[in-house]
Amino acid sequence: MSKKLFFEDVEVGSEIPTLVKHPTTRSLVKWAGASADWYEIHYDKDVAVKNGLPGVIVHGWVAFAGHGQALQNWIGIDGDICKIGCAYRGTLLPGHDVTYKGKVTKKYAEGGKNLVECEITCLDDKGTVANVATAVVSLPSKS
Repeated sequence: MSKKLFFEDVEVGSEIPTLVKHPTTRSLVKWAGASADWYEIHYDKDVAVKNGLPGVIVHGWVAFAGHGQALQNWIGIDGDICKIGCAYRGTLLPGHDVTYKGKVTKKYAEGGKNLVECEITCLDDKGTVANVATAVVSLPSKS
């Protein structure tokens, strides 16, 4: 169990703990079933290659979900993800590690909430940026 994160513990430049994920073709098929996203480029290598891809690729929403997981792991159950968005810049391949790294970009109080803006970068196994998310989270105060 991680320690509780408070607004006072966070500063601009603070790092969000790194999260490493290991997507597999099996997990992509599970996602396809759960989300009803049956686009074949996510589970059929021949179709993916015919579409100019190096092989089966990870769903964008699967990659995006990792950003949310990294944030939630960091802020814990007492923090809230208020807003999150993602810009896609590349593809991810199953069977390869995906790394999420983030930092705090702004900290302020507004509307009775302690808000923290963050940027989380998703990197493929070669260190290339696959997507970048920006988010606003609310944290409890020590007082």
